[in-house]
Amino acid sequence: MAKSTPPGQAAQAAATGFNSTDSGPANDPAGGKKEGEGVAKAAAVGKMAAAMPHNPNKQAEHGRDKALTPPEGASVQPPSRDATGSTLAEKNHTEKYGKPAAPGVNAAGGSLERVRADPEGQPLTTNQGVRVSDNQNSLKAGLRGAALLKDFVLREKITHFDHERIPERVVHARGSGAHGYFECYEPLSSLTQASLFAEAGKITPVFVRFSTVAGERGSKDTARDVRGFAVKFYTDEGNWDLVGNNMPVFFIQDAMKFPDLVHAVKPEPHHAMPQAASAHDTYWDFVSLMPESTHMLMWQMSDRAIPRSFRMMQGFGVHTFRFVNAQGESTFVKFHWNPKLGTHSLVWDEAVKISGADPDYNRRDLWEAIESGAYPEWELCVQAFTEEQAEAFSFDVLDATKIVPEELVPLQPVGRMVLNRNPDNFFAETEQVAFCAAHVVPGIDFTNDPLLAGRIHSYVDTQITRLGGPNFHELPINAPLAPVQNNQRDGMHRQAIHRGRSSYEPNSLGGGCPHQAGTQGFVSFPEPIHADEVRGKPEKFAEHYNQAALFYNSQTEAEQRHIAAAFRFELSKVTVPAVRRRVVSMLRNASEELAAEVAQGLGMELPEAMPRALAKTPKPEVEVSPALSLTARQGDAGIQSRQVAVLVADGVDGAAVWDATHALQEQGAVVRLVGPHIGAVTPREGPAIDADASLENHPGVLFDGVIVPGGPDAAKRLAADPKAREFLTDQFLHSKTIWASRDAEALLRQAGITAQDEELPGIFVTAKGGSKALQNFVSALGHHRHFERERPAA
Repeated sequence: MAKSTPPGQAAQAAATGFNSTDSGPANDPAGGKKEGEGVAKAAAVGKMAAAMPHNPNKQAEHGRDKALTPPEGASVQPPSRDATGSTLAEKNHTEKYGKPAAPGVNAAGGSLERVRADPEGQPLTTNQGVRVSDNQNSLKAGLRGAALLKDFVLREKITHFDHERIPERVVHARGSGAHGYFECYEPLSSLTQASLFAEAGKITPVFVRFSTVAGERGSKDTARDVRGFAVKFYTDEGNWDLVGNNMPVFFIQDAMKFPDLVHAVKPEPHHAMPQAASAHDTYWDFVSLMPESTHMLMWQMSDRAIPRSFRMMQGFGVHTFRFVNAQGESTFVKFHWNPKLGTHSLVWDEAVKISGADPDYNRRDLWEAIESGAYPEWELCVQAFTEEQAEAFSFDVLDATKIVPEELVPLQPVGRMVLNRNPDNFFAETEQVAFCAAHVVPGIDFTNDPLLAGRIHSYVDTQITRLGGPNFHELPINAPLAPVQNNQRDGMHRQAIHRGRSSYEPNSLGGGCPHQAGTQGFVSFPEPIHADEVRGKPEKFAEHYNQAALFYNSQTEAEQRHIAAAFRFELSKVTVPAVRRRVVSMLRNASEELAAEVAQGLGMELPEAMPRALAKTPKPEVEVSPALSLTARQGDAGIQSRQVAVLVADGVDGAAVWDATHALQEQGAVVRLVGPHIGAVTPREGPAIDADASLENHPGVLFDGVIVPGGPDAAKRLAADPKAREFLTDQFLHSKTIWASRDAEALLRQAGITAQDEELPGIFVTAKGGSKALQNFVSALGHHRHFERERPAA
């Protein structure tokens, strides 16, 4: 019989349970700072909230006399600054986002300090600074009379509310962001004069926004889609925006086709379906008539389109850019971001289920990692090569549907990026940040990539519409740290107040200032041009399939299975058979094996291969590149920030629960105690366990691994719970790491895990715990997934 918790004794909770943003223990924490900043903050918040058990002014809202003399609003002195802060990460700062707001100050430079606002100890006011006496009632002609038009307080409040939304981005509407810094490894003066690469150890503040592409602002995080990876560097010579994706290529070669692509992938205009999905007729109709998209389709149908975390995906600049050094010498360059945690993905069935259980899955993951101090980190690498090298390649480096394989030009690490602070306000920072491919600094320049040329124009244009005018650069999140001096004036929402009468150059009435900087300013690379004005593409752009084959052939067997399954799923949603046939005919030029597997899954005959645009296919330099597989980068952070569920129920072995929990937390894992309900669970011995998540609100798809501790009574209760069975089934089918006590054998069998399956990688069933069993679990968890367990579709 399980023992109950003695009266007055609080149930014990996992420290990491208090860092969650969507569920938590039933009781306030008993521990303090020694248990971690998250626990201390939770304790302070709990104390502050408990100090105001009700609204003491509620009675004063009624009656004429009270209406004439409304009381001062109630307030509570916070036990600590953390209690009222947006994020524990505010202790981290750079020159851009500065230090935390001072108590009670709204400080309206480039640093965000000037616009931080904190209402601590202050009364409510209107936007004009007039103190609001009563925020409960509108002004009326008598207690039961009509509301009065002269109530300027109500009118201001309602009017502002009615205008709080702004147009969302046409693409990349759904995004999540964070602040951080870039640190240069060594000077790159031989390649570029860009100041952020000028010296070892130089720190440059950054803001990064990750996004999906097709979905609207309120869509799900786990859609099969390209992910935006945009970095704003606040350099001392101006802002540089490296606006890329988590895939190094794109669907089209020329910006002329960008509106067509987006129109095709967006919800179909006659019924506005589907949302945040490419599995529909118009998308596949378009790309199947654009064979240059074949390479990108391989990436999009791969596991890279459903990343486990923003923190676990690569980023790419996509285009070929130029580095230009102080001597005016140019080198072609491509940019790569490689995550410290390695490259890891979801599987499709898991992604679909997560979208229902937690549509904010990737956003929450990024926020909670930074809050807990597990700061995401990427290494910036470049591929630098000469124009002469580029001319010798079988492909054109100005073609955005092509990569430069690492075997031809190895990656050169040049620095690292760390994201160590969450935004204080999502709208003011993540929503209002404006990236633009045209934002470059001296030492970085453009090439003649025809897709890049269109992006240089389009991004400025869309920000003017979205942010209400040409002064979006003055929004605090967009303002550079470098001084801004020019003669641009007026326009909507102008912030700067310019001194003097001259707003032109040259001038004498302003002392000639601001004057052009000459060679100290940005000087475009003087590329010689000897050509006619034509609408067309270079001959090398006509080769569409070599690199699609390269990507597919470089994947592991499991990754290839997932690509085939993704094509089958997407094309099964297409209602026009001719479009399906066209796509499969295109695939035959990249992989006969893949085309046959897709055709079989769609119940169709294998069509003839699509005619090639190029009569003679050039021989590719590289036919297999291991670096293109996600498994090439497993990461070096162990199990840090991995989400582990420990299933608990009445009668569980309490000692086993805490042994595993504490050991995993010491190695940086996030442990959640998951019970049939949140709150007290009575173990076989020891104090009650405070479950901070439930089988109902945290299904198995939200975790990287699961532990089922011993305790016959607990195991029996879990085996009788359909949600527990589903939890284990999903963990098993999604190739995750499972460690269960032999007491839970019935639960395992009901979850579809056979005695033979217990011999498979990543599954551990033990009669008792111990350090050896825990070590095996930790080692397996560090591998992320065990795709050897996958059972291929019949």
